[in-house]
Amino acid sequence: MSRIADRFAALKARGEKALVTFVTAGDPDLASTEQVVLALEKAGADLIELGVPFSDPMADGPTIQLSSDRALAAGTTLPGILELVTRLRSRTQIPIVLMGYFNPIFAYGAERFACDAAKAGVDALLVVDLPPEEAAELKEHTDRCGLDLIFLLTPTSDASRVDSVARQGSGFIYYVSVTGVTGARTAVADTLADRVTEVRNALDLPLVVGFGISTPEQAGQVARVADGVVVGSALVKYFEKYQGEELLKEVSAFVSALKQGVLQGA
Repeated sequence: MSRIADRFAALKARGEKALVTFVTAGDPDLASTEQVVLALEKAGADLIELGVPFSDPMADGPTIQLSSDRALAAGTTLPGILELVTRLRSRTQIPIVLMGYFNPIFAYGAERFACDAAKAGVDALLVVDLPPEEAAELKEHTDRCGLDLIFLLTPTSDASRVDSVARQGSGFIYYVSVTGVTGARTAVADTLADRVTEVRNALDLPLVVGFGISTPEQAGQVARVADGVVVGSALVKYFEKYQGEELLKEVSAFVSALKQGVLQGA
């Protein structure tokens, strides 16, 4: 089994749900990202999503857009992110998902990128602007190189889209809890529990829920109905305020609280 499958199986055996944390690779620089990933794991994160900075992140709200801008200004590149993952693999086996847009992958070369990512120790790709009906070329290479390819579902996804994602996806399925862009919300939608339960019953893969989850209480609410909870913007906000050891301390405290929320919700 893959690292992702192993992690979800181990969590299920303990009656737990996954805490998935998102940070932008290279914000404020790649050396800092390496230390942050290790700190997140120590604080309780079960999987890491590394955002690949892009100049036109259309699915992201202001917080992650600014984070992407900071990473690009620091000189972050796709080859640099793969080198970061290679370094991390000598220190941790936490599952790592690269999340971003297709343009940088296309420029790199889809086949070369899939193989290079797998060699570096990446476990999966989540390409926000590449739906299942347009993913065949990339999926051919991710399948051959042993990478999971994760797809998105949204509140507006109909039964045929759920079926398509269920057939083509691997690793886990990412359910976007709200329509619109990423960003912390003040509350979880009232309809989320019923919709997540409905979609989850149609899938064999784990279902994780993200977009808008910003507090331990919200994480606990979502963990009651999903297999995992993704927290991104609320975590990335700390990168606007802190640096160095203070950043590590603050994000560790926040993720530890989130993990407690997930444990209580499960």
